[in-house]
Amino acid sequence: MRQKQLIIISFFFILISITSCKVGPNYQKPEIASSEIFRYENKGIDSIINVKWWEVFQDPVLDSLIKIGLRENKDVLIAASRVNEARANLGYNKADYGPRIGVQANAGGTSIIGGVVQDKSVNNYGASAVLNWEIDFWGKYRRSTEAAKAAMLGSFYGKRAVEIGLISEIARNYFQLVNYRTSLEVSKNTLEIRNNALTIIQHRFDKGYTNIIDVNQAQIQKAIAQASVPVYTRLIAYTENNLSVLLGKNADIIKVNSSYDVYPMPESIPMGIPSELLQRRPDLLQSEQLYKQQNAMIGVATAMRFPSISLTGLLGVGSSDMSVIISNGLGWGASASLLSPLFEWGKNARRVDIERERAKQYLLNYEKNVLLAFSDVNNSLVEVATYKDELAAYRLMLGAAGNASKLSYERYYQGVTSYLEVIENQRQEFEAELQYSRNYQDLLISYVNLYQALGGGWITEEELGKYAEQVADEQGVDVSTIDKSSLIYQGQIVDYYLTPEQEKERKKIAKAQRKSERGQRKQANKN
Repeated sequence: MRQKQLIIISFFFILISITSCKVGPNYQKPEIASSEIFRYENKGIDSIINVKWWEVFQDPVLDSLIKIGLRENKDVLIAASRVNEARANLGYNKADYGPRIGVQANAGGTSIIGGVVQDKSVNNYGASAVLNWEIDFWGKYRRSTEAAKAAMLGSFYGKRAVEIGLISEIARNYFQLVNYRTSLEVSKNTLEIRNNALTIIQHRFDKGYTNIIDVNQAQIQKAIAQASVPVYTRLIAYTENNLSVLLGKNADIIKVNSSYDVYPMPESIPMGIPSELLQRRPDLLQSEQLYKQQNAMIGVATAMRFPSISLTGLLGVGSSDMSVIISNGLGWGASASLLSPLFEWGKNARRVDIERERAKQYLLNYEKNVLLAFSDVNNSLVEVATYKDELAAYRLMLGAAGNASKLSYERYYQGVTSYLEVIENQRQEFEAELQYSRNYQDLLISYVNLYQALGGGWITEEELGKYAEQVADEQGVDVSTIDKSSLIYQGQIVDYYLTPEQEKERKKIAKAQRKSERGQRKQANKN
């Protein structure tokens, strides 16, 4: 009879658990107002980037550096570890759904019973399985799992943001390195030309054809070019060191293309509409998930204001004689408990207030990040447009300065003009060459900034294959019929769950790590 009552009571609490509510606010996706087109966009294009955008520069060296960076960069590896941490944390929180099952055993003896010393000692032995289950009536554990799930999604997007940031930073440093190498070559060529000019003018002075001031001016021009050589040598070393860190390796010489002539400029970039940016930029998706996580924590704090209901069960054996402990049969016990806060001077209510304000902060931070994202795109668009115009002007300036320098040199040797005119035109030519290289670098980097501001718009071949499988399952078709080139990245997560092979590999790595740690402890004990 008592067992029947226990079964009914347990069923009742299980039913309560299934049908119970979740206190706290349900997540509402923030509403963001956006314009129809970006401010500096020529027209609205309802499409998004779905390419490895760095390949538009057609530089195999840059491609290889980016592949190395994605594989070896420490920040990417840290972000991947955070994904694994968040995945483990989600499983940790889900474990609170079910009952906790444990075992306990005891053995003891005494010759004092009721404060009276007995002639013969009394022994007792016991072993039992214990079950404890806190019914999630108010949704505390469900809200906690909801928060953990949002944190895990945020870690996925955080990793993607790190990857896109890394690719952009490698490209920026690479184009800076191209500029510094080009500028160093210009400086060396200019130094050689001015050194030859100084030799000729010195010879003319020795013959009495010119005065000492022309020699001095030629020496000054040579020194100007000579001083620029160590400047660009230093900048090359700095940039190579920066790139090496991004690639996850020690400092080393990095080869680059020697000329800007090999880089084609993208004719057009599909910007998409501003609202699509919210689904493309992983930093915005991460920020949204952080808000969702904190919103769920309001529910956790609210649930802590209500009573917690627990079931406890025990099933085991016991005896005063170890030899007959099994034959005595099984014993059992069951109980239910309720623990509720009564009066804590408003502590629990303030806990809810704290979580609400934190959620508000995350929402405002998300809205701020959206504004910054729109600003990034607009700034990048105006950068591309204006740097193009600048480059066209510097190209004209470079041609004119080179011709003027050549003509003024001829005029000087014909005695038509002074060496001051030669100096001025040489200065303008040297500056025009350096400025043209610098502007070309800025234009290439502005494209990098634009692609990054638009959310990168890329997924790896492995991710693309997994996403194609998802689409094929949704459409009920064979994956071979899916055109992968038509798939676009809009914040989808394709490796949310580990495959059986990945889970097996994870356990294998964990086992190897534990074995290694045991070996290290044994070695330390020997020492």
